[in-house]
Amino acid sequence: MDDAYTIQISSNLVKQLAADTVTDKVKKKRKPKPKTPQQNQIHDASPANGQLPMYLPTPPPELPANADVDAIRSVIQESERVMEKVEKKESEMVAEVTQKAKELHEKEFKLPQPKRMPCWDDLKACLDCYRENIKDTLKCSTRVKSFADCVHTIRQQFGSSNK
Repeated sequence: MDDAYTIQISSNLVKQLAADTVTDKVKKKRKPKPKTPQQNQIHDASPANGQLPMYLPTPPPELPANADVDAIRSVIQESERVMEKVEKKESEMVAEVTQKAKELHEKEFKLPQPKRMPCWDDLKACLDCYRENIKDTLKCSTRVKSFADCVHTIRQQFGSSNK
């Protein structure tokens, strides 16, 4: 058979152990009183004062430190150290993930550089010529011809790339 057993630790036990460790550090350890074989002690046993003798119970002896309690305390201390390491690692990972998310956000929502419209320079030259020569638009025929040639070339390139 397996000799394993489980221990359930309640929050009250943890609080009690934590309080015990604090009081152990603060209080000085008392030396145990020597044990007497009698269970009861007689207080003022002389019948001279006219009263019957009074029997007082002796306090129970102090219990030695329990190995299970020490084991639980060491497990609690080890778990606290592990929790501190986990919290530190978690904060590092949160910072790293936040940084990566910020970088991805910047890359995703960055506006791309707009492409210039093909034949833009020829079109602009043609329009400028028309503005300058409102009454004599035939002077712009060479610029219009160069714009038309550019458009024709772009249409041929675009048409051949779609096939």
